[in-house]
Amino acid sequence: MAAYLLANLTVRDAQRFEAYRQAVPKVIAQFGGRYLVRGGAVEAKEGDPGLDRVVILEFPDMAALQAFYGSADYAPLLALRLAAAEGTVALVEGMAG
Repeated sequence: MAAYLLANLTVRDAQRFEAYRQAVPKVIAQFGGRYLVRGGAVEAKEGDPGLDRVVILEFPDMAALQAFYGSADYAPLLALRLAAAEGTVALVEGMAG
């Protein structure tokens, strides 16, 4: 079953974050991932969700998602993102058809 990376980020260094943004899609694709949401406008309807830059990635399964997040290919990009932005990231298992 599919698995998802949910991120809510606040960019602190736009130049570094742009370098991350340009490089990371190739690594995501290597692990079968794809973007579902990539920083679009957020319109709150009820309460304050505390969302800034929302990113949702879909992977074929949790094993592929965990392999991506823990990979040697992603490690330098993760370090770059952590230097450029702060926020929250969660790995979430989807539901069966």
